[in-house]
Amino acid sequence: MKSHYMNEAECGNEEVLMKVVVFNGSPRKGNTYTVTRVFLDELAKCGDLELSEFSFPKDMPEFCIGCQNCLGGPREKCPHKTCVDPIYESIRTADALLFAAPHFGASCMPGSMKTLFDHLAFMEMTIAPRKENFQKKAFILTTGSGSKQNIRIIKSCLITWGINRVRSYGIRMFTDQWNKIPEKRRTRFEKSIRKAARKFCFLKKKPPSFKTVIMYYINRFVIGSFMKEGDYPYDYWKENGYFRKAPF
Repeated sequence: MKSHYMNEAECGNEEVLMKVVVFNGSPRKGNTYTVTRVFLDELAKCGDLELSEFSFPKDMPEFCIGCQNCLGGPREKCPHKTCVDPIYESIRTADALLFAAPHFGASCMPGSMKTLFDHLAFMEMTIAPRKENFQKKAFILTTGSGSKQNIRIIKSCLITWGINRVRSYGIRMFTDQWNKIPEKRRTRFEKSIRKAARKFCFLKKKPPSFKTVIMYYINRFVIGSFMKEGDYPYDYWKENGYFRKAPF
């Protein structure tokens, strides 16, 4: 069944098939992992769910070394392609992406998740944007005192990929153990998470944001004016027809 998106009123009893890729930013099955399970449980109630999961650092054990091979040529030149390829292919074919990123030090995402974005920098609009990314949606789940900063950083990365339907939910729990949260407060959290999951499930497609459109035209001008044939970004944009028509 082909993936489609409807609001709750339009859905009725019709099931929704959604291919979702989950990125777990920590191997620890703590608060963020727990709320992610709640979110996925509610998402599955909306209809059929095809799920792929990656956990870091297990599925991305190598740091990006800044060789820029993927920025100056096809992504296959990455020295860590055996780790990157399955993640890239899952993203390419997904309808939705879910980032489960606990807040770590320095008011930032986990270092292992930053490594993910470093390895996928070639998808940014400044290099080689993927047309299919403009049709995807993403959700960011995070817990900890720096949730807002965490969400802001991840969202900015996703926007550079061309994903403009990004929703998020951050919780300050004041404990690193879900079961130690007072039951009344824990119940309130769970209701909010389930509500967010339902809204995300039926999130309708929308035109690209003004920021995305501006980014496209700026990059088209820069790449078209200051690069030439033989430069990977120029060749990629020309081959995909992005100089003539926007990829969204």
